[in-house]
Amino acid sequence: MSIFIEPMQRSDIIRMLFFTLFFSVGAGSLGVSVLCEDLVRYYQNRQLTESARESLEKLKSLNDAYNMILAQLEEDPNRLKRLAPVTLGAEQEDPNTAYPKVTARQLAAARKALTDPNNESIKPAIPKWLSRCSEPRKRTALFISGIALILISFICFRPAKQTN
Repeated sequence: MSIFIEPMQRSDIIRMLFFTLFFSVGAGSLGVSVLCEDLVRYYQNRQLTESARESLEKLKSLNDAYNMILAQLEEDPNRLKRLAPVTLGAEQEDPNTAYPKVTARQLAAARKALTDPNNESIKPAIPKWLSRCSEPRKRTALFISGIALILISFICFRPAKQTN
């Protein structure tokens, strides 16, 4: 038994490596072209689920804040006298207190800061490579190239015929 690989075995190994490489790349591109619509739907559903989860968290935090305010109002009824005019927009009655006036521009800036649509926590819906692959012409090209690579791997890198 020799520690060196015989020339016939070396060519079989190289042939097997090329077959594996061409077949796996072809099968991958064929799979991506066939499953492209499902992948797009998956990423869109994942984005919708994430935004729904964020909305649910915001609602839970608002609910907790309102429960805290209700608990404080039950403890101290005088808070209702201070909170009601601010909430309803009525004039305050206490003559010894200075109340700052809020302008519409300040309210708009605060609202924009709280509901900024360019929030960094929102990720893009689908990856760039998938959006490029989902174009009809590129998808067709992926399909044809995948079939071509699989055929090349079976035709050119099949096992050599044994000659005895």
